[in-house]
Amino acid sequence: MLRAPKVLRNGLVALASIFLSVPVSPIWAATGTVHIEIAKAGFIVGVGGGRGTLVFQGRRYPLSVGGLSVGATIGASKAEMVGRAHNLRRPSDIAGTYTAVGGGAAVGGGVSGIRLQNAKGVVLELRGRTVGLELNASVSGVEIGLR
Repeated sequence: MLRAPKVLRNGLVALASIFLSVPVSPIWAATGTVHIEIAKAGFIVGVGGGRGTLVFQGRRYPLSVGGLSVGATIGASKAEMVGRAHNLRRPSDIAGTYTAVGGGAAVGGGVSGIRLQNAKGVVLELRGRTVGLELNASVSGVEIGLR
């Protein structure tokens, strides 16, 4: 009869140690909205740049955008993209180099969409309108920084 309370006490101690070993800091990520304007021109190697804004947790953060694509790039275009930045823990997580492999075309104007990811796991899902003439089939890299 005395054995049951001892087993119960040991079980409660073991259960408490499991719950106390769980990290106290929350593991979460939030989503922000992004607006980016990019101008791009190139022949074989395309170079582009622009600016944008991240809205995260009610605050606005100005962004600088630079880009490079290597491959069959011909033409010039301007794009205005809007979308979401997923997996943000803090505003500075958006900074970094984003990569995507893809191809597309814009003649006069067109609607485009792209999904990019950086080394911190931030995923940008952008859509928007492209104006100009550009044909590309390339690997693109986009560098985004906080201004």
